[in-house]
Order: sequence, then C-alpha cells, then structure tokens
Amino acid sequence: MNICVFCSAADLDDRYVVPARRFAELIGKGGHALVWGGSDTGLMKVMADGVQEAGGKLIGISVEFLAHKARAGADEMVVTKDLAERKAEMLARADAIVIMVGGTGTLDEATEILELRKHGLHSKPVVLLNTAGFYDGLHEQFRRMEDEGFLPLPLTDLVFFAADGVGALAYLEEKAGFTGAAAVPPPGGPAR
Repeated sequence: MNICVFCSAADLDDRYVVPARRFAELIGKGGHALVWGGSDTGLMKVMADGVQEAGGKLIGISVEFLAHKARAGADEMVVTKDLAERKAEMLARADAIVIMVGGTGTLDEATEILELRKHGLHSKPVVLLNTAGFYDGLHEQFRRMEDEGFLPLPLTDLVFFAADGVGALAYLEEKAGFTGAAAVPPPGGPAR
C-alpha cells in the first residue's frame, strides 16, 4: 500500500519524533511505501529514514522551490512546479492518507484532502494521527461542525483519529483489505 504522509519539515520535540519513528518502522516492516513531500529535513526526514531502514519504499514528491532539500536516495523523486500540483500528485500516488503533526502547510493539506473527501472526489481512507493530543482541538471543532450540521456526512466517514501509529496502520490496512503477515491488530477506536 502507498501511504501518503503529510507532516512537518521542522525539527521537533521528541514527543513527536519518537512516535513518528515508530510509525515509520511499522510502514517499512509492513511492506508499504511512503509517499511524502520529499524533504530530507525535520519530521519528513525522520519518516523517510525510518521507512527506508525498515525496508520500505520511498516515493518523494517535492516542489521546485524546495528541490534543494529533496532527499537523495529515494526510490523515486518527482519535482512539481507548485504546491497545488504537489498535493495533487501525492494524492494520486496514495492508497491512503495520514496527516501527522505539522504547521500551516500540513493543515492546508489536511483540509484540502478532507474537502475533496467530503464532496466524494476521493474515497481513500484518511487518518489524523493525534500524537500527544496535537489534534484534540481540531477533533473538537470537527465534532461541533458535525453537531451543528456543517458536515454532509458523519465525521467517522470523513476522517479517523488515531492515537498512535499502530492504530493508524491497523485502520488503513483494514480499510484497504490488507491481509499481509505484517498486519497489526484492529484499532480499539478513535483517539480523544
């Protein structure tokens, strides 16, 4: 499965780095490919390192103005002309999407993916990886949107909130019908 991960290119605290490294190892050991922004910095580097070291494939999608930060040694590296083309290429190459901790760029990517999903323009499973409660506020906002009628479909059909990488990968493998030996047990439910 090609798992697209949107995350920060910033250097972050260990409370985000350590779980990201564990998640990356699960992706690689599970025989999955990482589709990511192609950068060799910050959390993007942590993810690429972990997946590659665990035997997974790397598919980088960079953008012209960041090409100088692209990871050497990826299995494949595509350089797009702008951020919109980059997001579209990442989505096209993905079987599933995981949104990890990040700043405004990651939030932009997340909301665009969810808007496309809301309108039925893609049906790939989407997970918000809620490491250290990073997305608790967003989860609460989404619940309010659902309760007040702003979402045309149930929140659980739009996005799955996972507390950790094990839950995220289990959800994705279940949705994709993955039956490989490396599959992890089903998640216990959405994270708070």
